[in-house]
Amino acid sequence: MPCDAAPATPVGDLAAGDLEGAPAGSLPGLLPAGLAAELIAFRRDLHMHPELGNREFRTTAAIRARLEKAGLRPRTLPAGTGLICDIGRPRAGAERRPALAFRADLDALPIPDTKTVPYRSTVPGAAHACGHDVHTTVVLGTGLVLAALDREGLLPHPVRLVFQPAEEILPGGALKAIEGGALEGVGRIVAVHCDPKVEVGRLGLRTGAITSACDKLEVALDGPGGHTARPHLSTDMVTAAARVATDVPALLARRVDTRAGLAVTWGRLETGHAANVIPQRAELSGTVRCLDIDAWRDAPDLVHAAVDEVAALHRAKSQITYIRGVPPVVNDQETAALLGRAMTARRGAEAVEDTEQSLGGEDFSWYLEHVPGAMARLGVRPVGDTSRRDLHCGDFDVDEGAIRVGVELFTAAALLDRALL
Repeated sequence: MPCDAAPATPVGDLAAGDLEGAPAGSLPGLLPAGLAAELIAFRRDLHMHPELGNREFRTTAAIRARLEKAGLRPRTLPAGTGLICDIGRPRAGAERRPALAFRADLDALPIPDTKTVPYRSTVPGAAHACGHDVHTTVVLGTGLVLAALDREGLLPHPVRLVFQPAEEILPGGALKAIEGGALEGVGRIVAVHCDPKVEVGRLGLRTGAITSACDKLEVALDGPGGHTARPHLSTDMVTAAARVATDVPALLARRVDTRAGLAVTWGRLETGHAANVIPQRAELSGTVRCLDIDAWRDAPDLVHAAVDEVAALHRAKSQITYIRGVPPVVNDQETAALLGRAMTARRGAEAVEDTEQSLGGEDFSWYLEHVPGAMARLGVRPVGDTSRRDLHCGDFDVDEGAIRVGVELFTAAALLDRALL
């Protein structure tokens, strides 16, 4: 269960004194208690009102209203969901430098919320089961704290908040955000992703690839059906579909360097309606995931060849729809080191841990095709909790103390990023 938090009402804009309270000589930008309570309430409101990709109108409006209350001027992306907000100006007489951007994703998943908590989703069949409500709240809180620092002349260079839609819809809303100008004037970009395997108060970091590429694969098999008493006179479509499902992944494992981690995993197989009828059509759909970006570029041709080969062995005609998704997120060494320094400054070196490359896909990778950046894994597992709640499950939840950790991580990164000064 998430940590307890008292009900909160929105607080006014931060005063300079709210940023004090840290020991002398420490980094400013700590999260005030009043704002921390407000952010937990904000996250819970988003959790109760999840919106699917490209439909995040209420979420966008809520973020916009809070940023405008802080005196900021966000602009909505051209598609009507998601927004961008700049904070800070170059110091007088200083040359304008590229901004540091903080990215959040807004959309929920089309699955039911199965938790029994007061902030359970009120939208049937939709839930924030991937932590995007936390990502959004962290970036919002970061913007509010940095805006207060900027009013005091303590923000060393401009920053940008990027709230993008539709991360869960391939090839990802990051592309729309980039088209809408999210990276114009940006020198580097950072993000966090909730990780239920990492304890709250800790950060998982990795240089290089931290996620995999992820594409979508749809296969239709056709052939003459018939009576199950005479399979020799027809294409045994059930067997053909079963062989494609099992043999294609095995075949690819022998045609690609195993270190590339190319894997086809099926999520749907449909064929037939009666026990004594051989169907004329079968359909399969799944994902293609790959750890290596070069192998990912070759994957469509390799998958096409493997499916065609197996289908032909069973006299089935194959139609393949290969939908490009996202490349791997490849963390820039300098930016990953910046996040490590920021976490160390806030919570000590012991709060930073190495993390592995996952087979999950993330459209944050599209930003890194244009500018250097890094994504870290934000610990959300309550201390001492031994349950296994995974992402994309209806019972997914977080320890809300992670919001403070994320905000203070990002504010420290903004203050420590000397490369952009």
